[in-house]
Amino acid sequence: MSANSSQSPVGRRHAATYDSPFMKACRRETVPHTPVWFMRQAGRSLPEYRKVREGTAMLESCMRPDLVTEITLQPVRRHGVDAAIYFSDIVVPLKAIGVDLDIKPGIGPVVENPIRTRADLARLRDLTPDDVPYVTEAMGMLTAELGATPLIGFAGAPFTLASYLVEGGPSRNHEHTKALMYGDPRLWADLLDRLAEITGAFLKVQIEAGASAVQLFDSWVGALSPADYRRSVMPASKKVFDAVAAYDVPRIHFGVGTGELLGLMGEAGADVVGADWRVPVDEAARRVGPGKAIQGNLDPAVLFSTREAVEAKTDEVLAAAKGLEGHIFNLGHGVLPTTDPEALTRLVEYVHERTSA
Repeated sequence: MSANSSQSPVGRRHAATYDSPFMKACRRETVPHTPVWFMRQAGRSLPEYRKVREGTAMLESCMRPDLVTEITLQPVRRHGVDAAIYFSDIVVPLKAIGVDLDIKPGIGPVVENPIRTRADLARLRDLTPDDVPYVTEAMGMLTAELGATPLIGFAGAPFTLASYLVEGGPSRNHEHTKALMYGDPRLWADLLDRLAEITGAFLKVQIEAGASAVQLFDSWVGALSPADYRRSVMPASKKVFDAVAAYDVPRIHFGVGTGELLGLMGEAGADVVGADWRVPVDEAARRVGPGKAIQGNLDPAVLFSTREAVEAKTDEVLAAAKGLEGHIFNLGHGVLPTTDPEALTRLVEYVHERTSA
């Protein structure tokens, strides 16, 4: 049976969500209003999230289908966003294949034994659907609840996963990562290729379980120059996008501080390129080039200002997006933990009102 058969989860989700504003915008079609969703919309900004997560470690919560379902649905219920994004963490597939890591509060992912030699590479085995049964179960529960609202699957991009694995945790300067990339380019290429295979397999599981679109997060790739990105990162990112191309679901690519990389990120194979708040969306579209939708890009810190200021800055984003083939309104990075949820709800309503046909 083909991936797009109407009898498969992929086919059923295509049919249910095909005409949603979010999916239309991804395809650069006319929309009834500009669709809105927020990176990290499910998370610490919501009191209901803090309550349901109380006493449960982050990685455990990512592996419990009941919690994943509830947390993913919370912002859809509260804010009326046009898409849900699957609640997980970019290191989940690494944990699933046996990498010794944990997500430490206030720090982030920490890897017990960093990967820095060819012998270390052998610890990264292939990922199979049997490694992540909780993903398939949670996706099924979510798609049943969401109906016509698209569910976005996601994964961390090979460079960002590699930076965590090589550094052993979050890093400001990525010195170990760059030392490996420059000093042993063959090992680096093999590491990213292996991570591309793992990431592609993880996204396939999500699509086959019913995700309507997928987003590849390259959180740290803004630390690279365009030449380094093209030579040392782009082949692996392209391999991920190629791995899911046959499913015909929109593929979104986002990174932080990637203004100089936007065109290359589009070349890697994304249908939608996300811009952070540093580059206006019209300029982002110019850099990316034709044939791609643009996602973004209100500065998340703006939401701490007055309602009038939020609306004024939102108008700037919408004005910059006017005339683009496809625009999905989002923040230029994730929702900050202390954001007032009411500000997000008002923002969704405002964008819908201002852009309604």
